[in-house]
Amino acid sequence: MTRFKQIGLVGVIIFISIQLIRPARNKSDGVPAADISKLVIVPDSVQVILANACYDCHSNNTRYPWYINIQPMGWFMAKHIRKGKAALNFSEFGSYSPRKQASKLTEIANSVRDGIMPLASYRWFHKKARLSGDEKRRLINWVHQTKDSLSKK
Repeated sequence: MTRFKQIGLVGVIIFISIQLIRPARNKSDGVPAADISKLVIVPDSVQVILANACYDCHSNNTRYPWYINIQPMGWFMAKHIRKGKAALNFSEFGSYSPRKQASKLTEIANSVRDGIMPLASYRWFHKKARLSGDEKRRLINWVHQTKDSLSKK
């Protein structure tokens, strides 16, 4: 067997082997009591935007595409979700302090306005996450209204 074939065979064996190492899924049953929708009013039009553009990385419920079953894509996505949830988790928003809630809402508005969120890499694979100007305005307006309502509590 030639050196090239040996390297190819080892590569195939490694690729097949890593398919057995799968990250845990980010799935929960129902809507937790600390979810942002339990704390503030989220209009249906905004809820659709959040579900399409935010929740996969920023909640305890991710919709997984087919390619997640091919490693290392599964590992990459699991890391991405962990980082996203560490930055902001809509499912645990009610457990944040009022100051942290206000800060996170400001970050949402700024990130959406500046085109930082949703991430470009996410938008490539998820057409519904490509927010129109109207969707951005609707989301940003809701964030400001929500921030105002929380500050009055």
